[in-house]
Amino acid sequence: MPKIVINGSEHEVAEGLTIIQACDSLGVSIPRFCYHDKLPSVGSCRMCMVEISGSRKLVPSCATTISEGMEVKTETPEIHKARKMVLEMLLINHPLDCPICDKGGECDLQDQTYRYGLDKSAINVVKRAVEEKDFGPLITPYMTRCIHCTRCIRFATEIAGIQELGALGRGDHTEISMYISKSLSSELSGNLAEVCPVGALTNSSYAFKARPWELISTETIDVLDAVGSNIKVDATGLAVLRIMPKINDSINESWIGDKSRYIVDALRIQRLDIPMIRINGKLVKSSWNEAMRTIADKLKSLQGSEIASLMGDFVDIETAFITKKLFNALGSDNIDCRFITNSAENNVIDVNFDVEDRGSYLFNTTIAGIEEADSCLIVGSNPRFEAPILNARLRKRYLRGGFEMAVIGEKYDGNYKYDYLGSNISLLQDILNGKHPFAEKLKSSKKPMLVLGIGAFVGNNSSDIVSLAKEIAIKYNMIQDNWNGYNVLNTSAGMLSSMEAGFVSKDKKINADSIVSATKAKNIKLLWLNNVDNIDFDSLPKDIFVVYQGHHGDKGAARADVILPSNLWLEQDGTYVNIEGRLQRSYQAVPTVGESKKSWKIIRKFAEYVGVDLKMETLEDLRKQISEVNPRFASMNFAVAEFKKDNLSMNFSLNGDVKSLITNYYITDIISKNSVKMAECTKLFVKKTA
Repeated sequence: MPKIVINGSEHEVAEGLTIIQACDSLGVSIPRFCYHDKLPSVGSCRMCMVEISGSRKLVPSCATTISEGMEVKTETPEIHKARKMVLEMLLINHPLDCPICDKGGECDLQDQTYRYGLDKSAINVVKRAVEEKDFGPLITPYMTRCIHCTRCIRFATEIAGIQELGALGRGDHTEISMYISKSLSSELSGNLAEVCPVGALTNSSYAFKARPWELISTETIDVLDAVGSNIKVDATGLAVLRIMPKINDSINESWIGDKSRYIVDALRIQRLDIPMIRINGKLVKSSWNEAMRTIADKLKSLQGSEIASLMGDFVDIETAFITKKLFNALGSDNIDCRFITNSAENNVIDVNFDVEDRGSYLFNTTIAGIEEADSCLIVGSNPRFEAPILNARLRKRYLRGGFEMAVIGEKYDGNYKYDYLGSNISLLQDILNGKHPFAEKLKSSKKPMLVLGIGAFVGNNSSDIVSLAKEIAIKYNMIQDNWNGYNVLNTSAGMLSSMEAGFVSKDKKINADSIVSATKAKNIKLLWLNNVDNIDFDSLPKDIFVVYQGHHGDKGAARADVILPSNLWLEQDGTYVNIEGRLQRSYQAVPTVGESKKSWKIIRKFAEYVGVDLKMETLEDLRKQISEVNPRFASMNFAVAEFKKDNLSMNFSLNGDVKSLITNYYITDIISKNSVKMAECTKLFVKKTA
């Protein structure tokens, strides 16, 4: 590694870094406007100028690569003078909006002006004004404030993959604008407010709500999909005002999806905040004691085989584990979590995961590992809708070149080029037998990968699709000592977390569909639902007793005989597992709503009413019990699962097509269903089908 001297101190840094990257790694501060560590460098703002020994002029640190023995100075009178000149030029046309600008307190231009003490200008001209643009419902533009750093253009072009934003005009008439007058069509467009160093592009949901110094920030995780993006939740009082990304290069880098960012307007809409019981056909308010006694009294007349529980979205490992323990103690093994509840269809869609083979339902390559792959076969998935952050990684790898991609399933616009092979599962057989041209590309790859979407695990053909995919992974060397290219793209953090907690029946014949069927046949007489809303409730017999535990009221709550209001994931501590099998903790960011309680505590308290001793009093007691059953939970270490190569069936029926199950990224669950912003995006961007 080369040795360089920065401000008189010698350092050893990685090969190939620019000066600004080397300084950032060493904690040496260099101001910047156009530079962003996740975007291509353009060196246009000249704010990051530094001195290099032997050079007759200042050089931009973001565009100058280090070399052995280089001597760099970042703070000299000449550098300060140059930076003041840059600021003076930027402030010629910049409006004095600081008292009302939402970027106040977080503005790079404001901070640098304060740092370098610029309090007057030798240039006195009339400030220009720019006509406001329409960037869609998620971004509020104030383009008069724009300093032309082009971060937004580079993000839209390189990361989001939309060729819709650019610089129009020349000189003093330059404007950042859409090429065509329409809203930005990207599931990552909210990140524009993040990359903008001034207040030109702002978060429409956060506008005029608060100042940054008024907010209480909590670092936690997003559970609206299964990626597990790291986020920072800013709140004041009882309300979440904004959600921003927390940098984690292993998962979401510096970005989050629009649904994760703008869901704030739905967090307290249609909330269940008080226990309710059904009396004479109507739900009425009750106390916690009365609600739990009502359920306990019903259980007295039932056998263990006559009760069942289903886990839906947003459920953490702790809640799933303690619920399983309670139902097992009551003599019931009628439990499951492997189903989709966000379908447009009004019924349960089983997802046929083999929980005994952990590697068969995880994204084993890991999200960051995508950058090492040299070929990719996607089956039954639309990553752009199912996991925009992961799709951005696929695009990032595609842009580097040498990455062959193909899709079997529905055709989609992923913002990268791929070979569309078709939708029939017989194509998998052709690839396995080497009869398809893409088989040669997989064969010549050093690190090939395969991605199965949830769509590959539903329906009568799912076992054939999965078996074929596993055979392809084995034949084309996707499973190596230091590489696992077999991946499943799950869409539900709740499903993965419940599977991690073992919330499945020991009897392989029992699943969500069989439980619902048994309920319709009145063999199951009490059904306990946790955030499950897409069962065909109309077909359930009226005398079936339904307990609904959750935080948003919808079909499940409307059908319930007893409602137990639980906390949102941002209102309690919990543990979730993401698509990679990575265990992550979420933390309480805001107070609870009304009389709602922590999910696991509801089960813990109810156990007392039915005389079951769960041998735990605190969350730490519960986590200790989980770690005894699941050693991975004890250390929170990240380890990719093993892939089992045996017991693969070769009796394939090869009938039918495979498709993605998510057609609307913006509304996939009970929370996003209540979001005004997501409804606006659906109206603008989601194509209606006849």
